[in-house]
Amino acid sequence: MSTQTTAPSVFGAVHLGYVIIETNRFADWRRFGTDAIGMHHDAVSRDLMRFRLDDQECRFLLRKGPAEDVVTLGWHIDDHTSFEQIEARIHAHGVPATRGTDEEAALRGVERLLRFPGPKGIAQEIYTTPLTAAEPLHMLASGFVTGDSGMGHVALTSTKPTHIRGYFNTVFDARLTDYIDETISGVKLKIRFLRVNERHHSIAVAATRGLPIDPIRTRVQHLNIQAATLDDVAQSYQRVHELGFDMALS
Repeated sequence: MSTQTTAPSVFGAVHLGYVIIETNRFADWRRFGTDAIGMHHDAVSRDLMRFRLDDQECRFLLRKGPAEDVVTLGWHIDDHTSFEQIEARIHAHGVPATRGTDEEAALRGVERLLRFPGPKGIAQEIYTTPLTAAEPLHMLASGFVTGDSGMGHVALTSTKPTHIRGYFNTVFDARLTDYIDETISGVKLKIRFLRVNERHHSIAVAATRGLPIDPIRTRVQHLNIQAATLDDVAQSYQRVHELGFDMALS
């Protein structure tokens, strides 16, 4: 008699930890991040800066470059066993993976960093043990909802949504929370919400129905971070408009 063993799921041990953005508009990003959204800003060098939402050293890492887009998603993995399980899955599927250097890990405020390719040209990084910043937070916002839920969610549009869902199912044991049909600027979308922990979703995948190409220029359609209070939302919305930035309510 043969027995089959099922590898344990990593669901619940995965949390969206940080986002890396490549941009040449550092002045605009600093103004938007601090004066509009109310995040804590840290200047690292002429070509690097970071934003914090909580006691972790880095939630947004911005580097100088022409992409004007998200280039990397960083995922906090709770324990070394889950980290190694994900790493084994990556290797089993023939996906090239690169160990992060000590300098790269320090810049992100993490330990044990591994990088590998992801959907839509967005690199994926997994890590353990996010480091706690020594400096107190200096924010206009009273706080953001992070913790076990991760830092927020990302939304992706695609003409191949099944491929993206399959990727995150395979790598992180993502689960379908629910889905909706929505029309945005005349484009019909079927949006599926994937969760990897207790948050309703960490990844939203929107299928562009009836279109041969993705109508969204950027790799990520939007990023979400969750304010701690409705007052924070209202005040941020007001600051965004006073500073001349575009913002949509949803």
